[in-house]
Amino acid sequence: MSEAFRGLRLTNTLTRTKEDFVPIDPQNVRMYVCGPTVYDFAHIGNARPAIVFDVLFRLLRHLYGEDHVTYVRNLTDLDDKINARALRDFPDLPLNEAIRRVTEKTANQYQSDVAALGCLEPTVEPRATEFVQPRPDGRADMITLILSLIDRGHAYEAQGEVLFDTGSMPDYGQLSKRNLDEQQAGARVEVEAHKKNPGDFVLWKASSAEEPGWDSPWGRGRPGWHIECSAMASAYLGEVFDIHGGGLDLIFPHHENEIAQSRCAHGTEVMANYWMHNGFLQVEGQKMSKSLGNFFSIHELLETENFGGRKWPGEVLRLAMLMTHYREPIDFSVRKLEEAENTLRKWKRAADSAGAAEAAVPASLIAALSDDLATATAFHGLSQLAGESGGIAAAELKAALLFLGFTLDAAEVDGAEVAKVIAERLAFIAQKNWAEADRIRDELLAQGVQLKDGKDPVSGERVTTWEVKR
Repeated sequence: MSEAFRGLRLTNTLTRTKEDFVPIDPQNVRMYVCGPTVYDFAHIGNARPAIVFDVLFRLLRHLYGEDHVTYVRNLTDLDDKINARALRDFPDLPLNEAIRRVTEKTANQYQSDVAALGCLEPTVEPRATEFVQPRPDGRADMITLILSLIDRGHAYEAQGEVLFDTGSMPDYGQLSKRNLDEQQAGARVEVEAHKKNPGDFVLWKASSAEEPGWDSPWGRGRPGWHIECSAMASAYLGEVFDIHGGGLDLIFPHHENEIAQSRCAHGTEVMANYWMHNGFLQVEGQKMSKSLGNFFSIHELLETENFGGRKWPGEVLRLAMLMTHYREPIDFSVRKLEEAENTLRKWKRAADSAGAAEAAVPASLIAALSDDLATATAFHGLSQLAGESGGIAAAELKAALLFLGFTLDAAEVDGAEVAKVIAERLAFIAQKNWAEADRIRDELLAQGVQLKDGKDPVSGERVTTWEVKR
């Protein structure tokens, strides 16, 4: 067995089996997860993949080293709903600028929400709009991928569109197990006369004067949904990478079509070696729907009393999500949140008795998570530690809670307040007032909030991110 194997086993949707995880390069383990479309505040269903794959990200960093894992989670800011909202909210602005104004607010709120849920920031969080046209840095882009598909005979132009030719790929449908020959026209597939096959999907479509558009070899237009993730994944992870994750609802058509585009554009046998999908979420026994009045954003649960008559701490939401195995459907309910809150309170009370004592993350926790993220087994072990007396058990419990993304006190980190203070610090830096900037950084660190300065890969401007010090 390869020296790269660390005992981690994952259920691969592509093969429908649990497999040993062996990375392509143990010095650079690579994972891509589909993030939200930021036309509105992220709903509670969006929280589940963010939390699930955050746990996997933490586990991979533990097994292979923090500097040897690259986690990309995108933001989709290209969508017809976004276009409509931009026209409605900012009618006097150029449309592309209006789109940025709309999505800036929702994207920032998403990042604040998932931080409140205890999620670490991904290594990279690209925006779809930044990868439409060829880039100065030479990273993959959508137009170049489409050109490659045309050159290789996998795409064609028709009535102002560029379409992927599903008939050109004999094994199309491996992920969803849909047989292209048996796929009937009509159900869930839009049948149009200009398509060679009913299942052919759009790579590029024309834009009217009122719609956002980019210049391309096929005229002014905009990309289809699926090509976005193919470009962003390739841009940061290469033509073939280790893990691709997302919700069960993305298997078809999104992930199936990602695979088709990426494999055919690059001439590879796979796009990613392991495909992982979290199960569906319902609320109080019903499918989440605005018409049923059970549609909640993460922000709503954190900041309002609309669910169960109270606000819910982010770490309670986190534990409630993880109490159900990631591949199983979850019934998100007030009762489940109350159970999670009580459990977390018991664990914290037991961990608090450790005082300043420290211990390594329990091997039993790593073993449980390494078995396809078996959180129920992991949490049973935590409850056992909480029931034991003695400083060693308490110290191990404390280490386990920190590893899983929970805090050790009842106070929550106020993401909005941290963002406000970071803005003040950036203002001091702009004034070259280094003493005040350093003071703010040190004060936040004393509160357990660690800042990380970097540059925006596109604009080159200073960007400051933060995380709770673990």
